[in-house]
This record gives sequence, structure tokens and C-alpha cells, in this order.
Amino acid sequence: MDRTPTHTHRDVEALQVPSGHLVLLPQGTWLVVQQSLGGQFTAMTEMGGLVRIAGKDADALGEAFVEEARRFEQERSAAAEGPFEEQKIWDALGTVYDPEIPASIVELGLVYAVAAEPVEGGHKVRIVMTLTAPACGIGPVLVDDVRRKVLGVPGVKDAEVDLVFDPPWDPSRMSDAAKLQLGFM
Repeated sequence: MDRTPTHTHRDVEALQVPSGHLVLLPQGTWLVVQQSLGGQFTAMTEMGGLVRIAGKDADALGEAFVEEARRFEQERSAAAEGPFEEQKIWDALGTVYDPEIPASIVELGLVYAVAAEPVEGGHKVRIVMTLTAPACGIGPVLVDDVRRKVLGVPGVKDAEVDLVFDPPWDPSRMSDAAKLQLGFM
């Protein structure tokens, strides 16, 4: 990823990381995009803090980011076609990223269970997940991301996300790919 400093092209709301508080970045705010994963952008601001900017606000970062967000949405839309399949739930979960860690919640081992049961008109899906740290302020944001992405899977009529801390998460739950990417191997 090109980490050339850029600036916001308009006022844009962003989430402070790791607190999860909404902040307004005025037009002209200098920042450096650190990661672009799952249709979201994590950037370091001129003051040294991290923020997450939603894909729908990519235009505030510039045309290259608009194209990247558009590509992600096209891929997501293509994956959301066809009949209900549990694998599509896992695929959707694989597009949810902690804004501080460049690995999906699936690769990090944060998803403990996925269950789907038939209901009238489709399926109800229950996700049991955790966080890397119980006090993570971005936790409610990740839960909302999970719920929204699972509801985008064909045939899903309802999605329930349970956030648990027992058993506690530890790095042994990560996939080998995530361990390698994050320097644990």
C-alpha cells in the first residue's frame, strides 16, 4: 500500500481507534492511510492517532480510495449472490478487520462459533465471537460490522452476534497465515 501522506478532500466522520468514538476530520486534515481492508481505511492522523474511515466516505481520501472501495463492494456483491450456504457466512466474516490489525477476525481466531437455523423466509444466524482485549473500545463497532456483513449473505433473515470473553482469546487461536503475517512465527 502506498503510504504517501494525503489530506481529506472534505469534512468526514471517522472512528477513533481504539476508543471507537466518532470524530470529525475537517477538510484538509493530513493523514497517512495505514491499511485498507474489508472496505474500510485505517489512517494515522497528523496528531499521531489512528482513525477508521468507512468505505462510503472514500471520496474524502481521493479517487484511488474510491476505486478501492468500489472494487471491494463489487466483490462483496458478487459473493452475496446465489443460495444460502454456511461458507458464505464465513466468507463475509473474513472481510471484517480490526482497524489496528491487518488480519481478519476469522484469521485472528476471534470467531468461536457460527450456527444457522432455518426460519420463515431464510435463516437465522448466530455468531459467537470475542476480542483480542476485553476493554477494546472498537468492540461494539466490530460486532456491528459482523452483524451487517452477515445480513448481507443471501438467505440470511436475522443475525445475532454474541460477544463473549470466556474462553479468553490468546494468540494460539490465530491461523498460521495470521501468525506469519503478524510476526508470531
